[in-house]
Amino acid sequence: MSRCEAETDAGVVSMTREEVKEPSMYKVLILNDDYTTMEFVVEILISVFNKSAEEATGIMLKVHKEGAGLCGVYTYEVAETKVDTVHTLAREKGFPLRCTMEMD
Repeated sequence: MSRCEAETDAGVVSMTREEVKEPSMYKVLILNDDYTTMEFVVEILISVFNKSAEEATGIMLKVHKEGAGLCGVYTYEVAETKVDTVHTLAREKGFPLRCTMEMD
């Protein structure tokens, strides 16, 4: 973003360039539990994180075997919204599914 100040007949012209900083990025992770069905996890990955059925199944298996799976990397606001959406949908279906975010 640049800012330009000019006064025509006064002879003052200054131009400053402000650095644009990239936003911090956050990883969104789904955590394993003993109650949430694998099918529901796949459904969440497809509907909330826009994953294909194959990608969703792969992430779900990683969650099942390793305890957590990466759903995506987003800006803070987007990551926060996705985490909240997962928790809301899981609660509506009666599952204790947990989703977290951490700085990338």
